[in-house]
Amino acid sequence: MAKKSITRRWIVNNLGVVVLALLVIDMAIIYAIQNYFYNSAKQYLVSKLNAVTSVLSMHSQDSSSNFSAEMRKMLETFNEKDKIELMAINSKGRVVLTSSGFSPDADDPMPDYDEALEKSEGDHVYKLRGGEKILAVSVPISSMSSEYSAVRMVTSLTAIDETIKNYALAASVVCVVIIFIIIATGLYFAGSIVRPIQQISGIARKFAMGDFSTRIDNDSDDEIGDLCTAINNMADELSATEAMKNEFISSVSHELRTPLTAIKGWAETLMIDGGGSPDTMKKGVGVIVNETERLSQMVEELLDFSRMQNGHFTLQNANMDVLAELGDAVLIYSDKARREDKEIIYSEPEMLPFVFGDKNRIRQVFINVIDNAIKYSSAGDTVTIIAYEKGGNVIISVADTGCGIKKSDLAKVKTKFYKANHTRRGSGIGLAVADEIISMHGGTMDITSEGEGKGTTVIITLPAVKQ
Repeated sequence: MAKKSITRRWIVNNLGVVVLALLVIDMAIIYAIQNYFYNSAKQYLVSKLNAVTSVLSMHSQDSSSNFSAEMRKMLETFNEKDKIELMAINSKGRVVLTSSGFSPDADDPMPDYDEALEKSEGDHVYKLRGGEKILAVSVPISSMSSEYSAVRMVTSLTAIDETIKNYALAASVVCVVIIFIIIATGLYFAGSIVRPIQQISGIARKFAMGDFSTRIDNDSDDEIGDLCTAINNMADELSATEAMKNEFISSVSHELRTPLTAIKGWAETLMIDGGGSPDTMKKGVGVIVNETERLSQMVEELLDFSRMQNGHFTLQNANMDVLAELGDAVLIYSDKARREDKEIIYSEPEMLPFVFGDKNRIRQVFINVIDNAIKYSSAGDTVTIIAYEKGGNVIISVADTGCGIKKSDLAKVKTKFYKANHTRRGSGIGLAVADEIISMHGGTMDITSEGEGKGTTVIITLPAVKQ
């Protein structure tokens, strides 16, 4: 099946309508011009006939004059006989006198004369047997003379038709020029749309194959330009996402390999030595348990992220005590912080309002944030945790004095797969999951930092249950 192009469709549809419209306009113009010239010729003949009948009327009222002789004299002295033929028609409907001296054939039609007998005036355009086109106008004069029934003027339309033909030709030429202009401008306009679309189509195929390096040349400021800009921006985002995804895979692979190596190494040691000394046994089992827990936490993060992507992430909401979940999270990391020569300062208030949410997910967020605060701090640093109520919200602040975050990375740290600091372990999706959980609870998670080496503050805001 042949592919339909925009240009061909435009030519068939739009140009067809335009050509049809111009054809109708051209025919209307020609018809109007013909009517104008024919009416002008008719009015001229009518005015001439009125002048003739006025003179004849005076002669008919003059008893001393011979009406028939005056009629003959008027026809013989008619001053426009080179352009117009003046005729006198007798009471039997036959042309008996003409200004040219030549009478028409007896069987030539005179529809204008028949019309004049019914009305006060008759006119008609028709062709003679020789093919000449004429205009004839008749006026009855039976009231003036019993011998004559009408006077008639006939003029050839050859010159008028030639003039009309010239005007029609000029109008047709104008229409053709307009059509060519419309074709040229239309093809240019269609090309200005089709060319970028073809370029976009080609680059989109490259995007589909995973090549995000090409960009669309954009030199227009219209909707096509906006589309090109949007696609270029999309390519930038896809390229960045692809890079983060590859980095994430590399990072997760490294994160998985490290604990697996430790577990395998200690398992082999314990298996070969048969456990060795109790201290060795205890240390080895402790490493295996800790690394297994670390693997379990990482796998749980990956599962949560997958559920969020698939829309299967659900909450078990109920009124919950935020202080209890925050206290558990602090307790989990207190011993770890002490072992790493880091200090956790927790100012626990006596009471906070309840929060409507999933306590396990909220505790997961607290654990993730506190774990990051300790992870990105060095020996001797402190992690300060404060919880309070403000404006109908429960606010939890976790501030560390660790490595901090660059200003350029602050807007991206909650993006999936993104890691601001590649020297510390982590999958790069923990904050993305935490931010999504807080958003599902109707809250916010804001991350601020004064820069590298100046620490980081995470502020979690959750709406309190109204008492």
